[in-house]
Amino acid sequence: MKRIVLVTGGSKGIGKAIVTAFAEADDAVVINYSKSKDEAEALKVELSQRNDSISIEKADVANYAQVKEMINNVIEKHGRIDVLVNNAGITRDSFLMLMSERDWNDVIDINLTGVFNCSKAVSEYMISRRGGVIINIASLSGITGLPGQTNYSAAKGGVIAFTKALAKELASFGIRVNAVAPGVIETEIINSLDERIKHNFLSHIPLKRFGRPEEVASVAEFLASQEASYITGETICVTGGLC
Repeated sequence: MKRIVLVTGGSKGIGKAIVTAFAEADDAVVINYSKSKDEAEALKVELSQRNDSISIEKADVANYAQVKEMINNVIEKHGRIDVLVNNAGITRDSFLMLMSERDWNDVIDINLTGVFNCSKAVSEYMISRRGGVIINIASLSGITGLPGQTNYSAAKGGVIAFTKALAKELASFGIRVNAVAPGVIETEIINSLDERIKHNFLSHIPLKRFGRPEEVASVAEFLASQEASYITGETICVTGGLC
């Protein structure tokens, strides 16, 4: 039976790789987007050539009313949600003394409050079915802290702590909650960096290469599988040895 999988921020980068991995496993995948409608539509068309159960849903994860409407739409269409992947995220990097209040709030709202909103909205349905999986995409930044990312590190560190707490709350209902913490991954942001900056990043990675989005996606897919049925409350690093 197809799993019903909702991936937030699923139109590009790591989210796109996660959507693709579940689609290739023949799951019914819902691609959430907020502003990247063209990318979401293009991904849906691409994947629909191999899987006719791909759909898109617009919602700002920082807005609980929009999230609740999205969850209701998915439930109405599919009857359930088996897997939620909280991937949506943004960065607004700056040293603290130069960081605006808006840049702090925007990053916390999307990266941390968004995880709260989506998890809260979906938990009601998963509890009623006594089963489900929630996977939160955290970050190396939330474990080690990175300069220029006090907002992002705080948000992703919060995601990791949130994951541990929620896993304990929902375990008795048969719901597993885990996190994946990517390191430096080959996405549009990394690919656009100056070669000198890339070299500096690489010099600190024990495996001496950047990660691929597909390598993060494969861990998310594993955590959603029965092979991971005794894993909950954990954060798995995909960092090339940096964690």
